[in-house]
Amino acid sequence: MDDTRAIISNDLAVGDADSRVAVGPMHRLVARPLPLNTFRENVIVLARDSTALRPERLAGVRKVEVRAKGRSLLASPMICDDPAVVGPGEAGLPQPAFRRLGVQPGDIVEVAPARTPRTIDALRAKIAGEALSAAEYAAIAADLGAHRWSDMEIAAFLVACASFMTPDETLSLCRGMVAAGGRLTWPRDLVVDKHCIGGIPGNRTSLIVTPIVAAHGLLMPKTSSRAITSPAGTADTMEVLARVDLDEAEMRAVVAACGGCIVWGGRVDLSPADDVLISVERPLGVDTPEQMVASILSKKVAAGSTHLVLDVPVGPSAKVRDRRAALRLRKLFEYVAGQLGLTIDVLLTDGRQPIGRGVGPVLEARDAMAVLRNSADAPADLREKAVMLAGCLIEQDPGLPGGTGEQRARELLESGAAARKMDEIIAAQGPSPISGQVGALAQEVTASAAGVVTAIDCLRIATVARLAGAPTDPGAGLDLMARIGDRVEAGQPLYRIHGSEPSDFAFAVEAAGEFNGMVVAP
Repeated sequence: MDDTRAIISNDLAVGDADSRVAVGPMHRLVARPLPLNTFRENVIVLARDSTALRPERLAGVRKVEVRAKGRSLLASPMICDDPAVVGPGEAGLPQPAFRRLGVQPGDIVEVAPARTPRTIDALRAKIAGEALSAAEYAAIAADLGAHRWSDMEIAAFLVACASFMTPDETLSLCRGMVAAGGRLTWPRDLVVDKHCIGGIPGNRTSLIVTPIVAAHGLLMPKTSSRAITSPAGTADTMEVLARVDLDEAEMRAVVAACGGCIVWGGRVDLSPADDVLISVERPLGVDTPEQMVASILSKKVAAGSTHLVLDVPVGPSAKVRDRRAALRLRKLFEYVAGQLGLTIDVLLTDGRQPIGRGVGPVLEARDAMAVLRNSADAPADLREKAVMLAGCLIEQDPGLPGGTGEQRARELLESGAAARKMDEIIAAQGPSPISGQVGALAQEVTASAAGVVTAIDCLRIATVARLAGAPTDPGAGLDLMARIGDRVEAGQPLYRIHGSEPSDFAFAVEAAGEFNGMVVAP
């Protein structure tokens, strides 16, 4: 390890941010909010005649440090020539930077040219193929959570880690990500959770598992993500039924009243470095086993979970394509979870086709509620998988005879106890802010010839649903009418596309015409 990297290891404790980044004295400016959304990037807009930093002082400087109220971030400077936008004594802050600093219009912020974060030296070492220390990963996670790295630097880190990362490095990254954010604690020794690695459309079992487990009496504070590249995330689907953007105090109140919740994790500051990494890795298509393990387990440990059931679908168009890769992934999950003190059951499940019928928030919420209500037309595959997963969690109850968890889960579902618990959770979280209506535009996609459905491409099904508008348009998506093994006739519907926006809907219909994702063999 070179001298600079040694400084990182010696000077930065886990979770500490490197605040020694400013060059020279800080200059005071008045914060002015700008109606701009720069997404993940931090930007500061300065007047050409700024009283703090003239453009010539920024020559050769990639970023400036901005401090306010005990917080700091690195931002890319932009120069404005219009005094109506930013005055000489002002710092123009677009929405992300304004929110991250926690300032109000008129507050004083301090700015100065910034040195490159010390963790960039560790990044360079990783690009060169070196293994990094636990302290270096802790420092990297802290800088990521503080938005000190650019998207370019994050992308380089992800690609470098994809090339080479040891199990101990995965553990160190996971620990660093936990330490860089908040961490929830609960007044019980047993706190359970369930998670799926994703990649299977319609696999919305969490909306069924959570109320079953909570109805049994176990604590299940479920924090979920929104969709990034899929047609719906658990939070997107739950939002059709109830409010999900709860802060920590609101979340705790719901869990205290109901024994469980299904909320968006973005308001609770759990593993913020993971959110930053995900926002870059998904568009790049980088989804390595190591990054997946660190991402999922950091969120679960930060959420206070003590036991996790992990659903790993295996199939030709799933994230994990074969059993050999699945077993390797399971061992990595088990190693890191064990080192973190988290009990984990990794279940390899059938990922050959979508689960349920609906693909998209409203349609998936419909399926989940049909299962909970014991409706005659509820998707059987979604019901059976949810009962199996809930049973695995209920098995952790020390007061329950071994081997009876799935039977208990089925009893809670069929008796209506799970549906009543879901009604309690929905009422406690508050009314949904979005419409629960299915998109009015509809088009059936039919079989071109008679035969048997021999394969369903999960990725293509998800792509068509997203083109239709899901999850941005909650009512958009697909209603599946055929499964693997079904015999179909020429002209028989395979699925129905729903949408609300004509242009999105047209793109989906066109894509389905090129390849609908279902293979029908004679």
